Amino acid sequence: MAKIDSFLKLVLEQQASDLYIIAGAPPMIRFNGDLIPIRFRTLSETESKKFLYEILQPAQRERFQKIRDLDFPYELENVGRFRANIFMDSRGMGGVFRIIPAKVKSIEELGLPTSLKKFSYLDNGLVLVTGPSGCGKTTTLAAIIRELNHKRKKHIITIEDPIEYIHPNVNCVLSQREVGSHTETFQSALRSALRESPDVILVGELRDIETISLAMTCAETGTLIYGTLHTQSASKTVDRIIDVFPKDAQEQIRTMLSITLKGVISQQLVKMADRTGRIAAVEILMGSTALGNLIREGKTYQINTLLQATESEKTGMQSMDKALLKMLKEERILAEDALMMAFDKSLFAQYMGKK
Repeated sequence: MAKIDSFLKLVLEQQASDLYIIAGAPPMIRFNGDLIPIRFRTLSETESKKFLYEILQPAQRERFQKIRDLDFPYELENVGRFRANIFMDSRGMGGVFRIIPAKVKSIEELGLPTSLKKFSYLDNGLVLVTGPSGCGKTTTLAAIIRELNHKRKKHIITIEDPIEYIHPNVNCVLSQREVGSHTETFQSALRSALRESPDVILVGELRDIETISLAMTCAETGTLIYGTLHTQSASKTVDRIIDVFPKDAQEQIRTMLSITLKGVISQQLVKMADRTGRIAAVEILMGSTALGNLIREGKTYQINTLLQATESEKTGMQSMDKALLKMLKEERILAEDALMMAFDKSLFAQYMGKK
């Protein structure tokens, strides 16, 4: 057993989310969003390197030595799977390990809005899940894929770096491909996917102009595309995609996006009122003719107004502030946490100081 395995077991036992092995600091875990040091000595540069190199395969060591950064899945038999990232910093070698739950939870089990199910019944277009790193984007996408897998009969291709959730074939056939192991890049996998008769393609991260362009082309030609971005709201997501492209191409991209964008799910994690964990606050923007017109006409600054004017249980749409208010009124979160995450702080002032 590798020395690092005992720390990973502790992460699971403590129901934490991450393990940090970084030179110049003791090993740490992330619990309920906060970093907590493990009772262990401060790791030297030599120790941290030894801990991390011990679990790498020869090919992984060679790749790390070349690019100084490595993403890969790590599995402890009968314990669990982890998404690992190993890197170099000014003090030496470091690594972060995130738990990947063995079970793919449903939308209901995660406490997410049931309107997210609508995104699993689309036949084509682009659906984006956005938010800061570590906010649960992959988990939300996995829940949508789970719904699709149980209710429809499709060919689903996932392109991930690395593969996180393992989906069994239920009613769908899933081809899960890992960048670096099964394909060279996101771009090459997307090009190949178009020749593999897919109904649905999940792109783990839309990182660059070429990947975004290929994903939009796939969506435009009749495939349902799911992807993630590190943006903070639905309107900023649209702006981010358009701004990636050169000025002379942006009009064409606005036109493509106005047709293909079927929804944006923007989320952030908020501490639960009883401090036993965190829960996702979710902003949901559904594609519509009105949304398409705003994108095409370059009026993305009006998307928030459109969202607030049309949010309801019937449409399935909701703003981030509406989501936070609902969770606050249900006593699932505290006012100070809602205030910290809210866009319009004035909506939450009246709740401050109340039990």
